[in-house]
Amino acid sequence: MRVKLKNLRREKQLTQEEIAKQIGITRAYYTNLEQGRGNPSLKLASRIKEILSYEKDDIFLEEI
Repeated sequence: MRVKLKNLRREKQLTQEEIAKQIGITRAYYTNLEQGRGNPSLKLASRIKEILSYEKDDIFLEEI
């Protein structure tokens, strides 16, 4: 699970549906990204970081 990704989204008070719409993907695909089931393209990863106002590259590291 990508805990940092989930926590950042929650800090911004966004639902999975809301962030998925802003990015232009389905909620199901975004959920898979948060759960570590798949990796976003570089373009998609950059867009997610932009929406979450996050600059570091560790946002997609999986944590147990």
